[in-house]
Amino acid sequence: MDKIKIQLDESDIPRQWYNLGADLPTPVLPPLGPDGKPISPDMLAPVFPMNLIEQEVSTERWIDIPEEILNILYRWRPTPLKRAVYLEEHLKTPARIYYKDESYSPPGSHKPNTAVAQAWYNKEFGIKKLTTETGAGQWGSALAFGCKLLGLECKVFMVRISFDQKPFRKIMMQVWGANCVASPSNETNAGRKILEEMPDTPGSLGIAISEAIEAAVTDKGGKTRYSLGSVLNHVLLHQTIIGLEAKKQLEKAGEKLPDIVIGCAGGGSNFAGLSFPFVAEKIDGADIKILPIEPTACPTMTRGPFAYDFGDTACTTPLLAMYTLGHAFVPPPIHAGGLRYHGMAPLVCQGIVEGLLEPRAYDQRESYKAAVTWAGTEGAITAPETSQAIAAVIDEAEKAKAEGKEKVILFNYSGHGLMDLSGYDAYLSGKLTDYPLPDKELEKYTADLSKLPKAEMRKSGKW
Repeated sequence: MDKIKIQLDESDIPRQWYNLGADLPTPVLPPLGPDGKPISPDMLAPVFPMNLIEQEVSTERWIDIPEEILNILYRWRPTPLKRAVYLEEHLKTPARIYYKDESYSPPGSHKPNTAVAQAWYNKEFGIKKLTTETGAGQWGSALAFGCKLLGLECKVFMVRISFDQKPFRKIMMQVWGANCVASPSNETNAGRKILEEMPDTPGSLGIAISEAIEAAVTDKGGKTRYSLGSVLNHVLLHQTIIGLEAKKQLEKAGEKLPDIVIGCAGGGSNFAGLSFPFVAEKIDGADIKILPIEPTACPTMTRGPFAYDFGDTACTTPLLAMYTLGHAFVPPPIHAGGLRYHGMAPLVCQGIVEGLLEPRAYDQRESYKAAVTWAGTEGAITAPETSQAIAAVIDEAEKAKAEGKEKVILFNYSGHGLMDLSGYDAYLSGKLTDYPLPDKELEKYTADLSKLPKAEMRKSGKW
């Protein structure tokens, strides 16, 4: 039997985060203010603490991880790298499939890697309370966990459809002391306006972000800040501990570099966390196929235009250059709940523009089929988001079989699905349907982008 679990000792944990922004051949376009001019770091101060703003704009390749943060991460890190030998046998593929198991964290996903870091930096800055949004609930439960350990208050605006579909996520947040409300809510001006216009809306991450930001910046005491679970540079930075560990583990398993790296992508954090250290290898000349995977119902990278757009529905954030479906986008109530943000992390988007990354989209029924295959071979019940990555892994393993090639496939198992069983119930009972986003819907939501500054697709032309 091949070795299934490749472990690292606590002494092997990475002590620095990796910043891809230092190595991209063509830098990300700058965030813009309402006047179309690049924003300065101090303009973000009402929303984020300055120590995180410094990370957001940093061009340093390596950023030290404070010892206090490492002492919290030791609760579950380093996470194991596993070989999916049972799936390999089932598929009869010559590919060797490895996955980084981020379900080991107390909240059950990769999200605490940045939740703990953000909570620590906010506390260091003197902040007492954090507000945030959450889609499927992974991020909200992770931030609740981080705030609990560090003694901060936590307020979570949860997208209404997930609030209704996934009540156990809300209970997890409450166990860790957070206040979770369905978004849109009557607690903010942004929420009330949306409810007046669309009282039956399932909600969206864009709406929930608007509410969370408003709740933060209207704190007259100045002791509340907003925390984001994906998209921004500092969030992706904190997640690179995943890929840095994986590099050490692959070497320990006797592998060089993977041929294929895969991760599901909603806002980009878990995909970036695994892939960015390998993107650096690709920039240096390694031959690696790197695939961010999304649902066809929310095809940000595969069908959205590359444009400047707001990060939220109420247009309170700076304009970011990214692939986007439009800030007013309201996704269908699919069960891959965390993968329905209208935009994508600018660093990921620039990687796509550069040709370093190759995005794909999968229907949710194909993804659930892959998840059931995974459960029947590897045994674990995966998060619906991760099932998108598994669908791509199976495709690549089948391709390796057809080509008769031994390939090393690495993907991020970003979380377990034990809080998402209603989606499995819908799939197994035949009630789950696919919903590729119609062209008319895409055109409707992206129409207003023409009124915003244009985003030039700049690239080196090397890939």
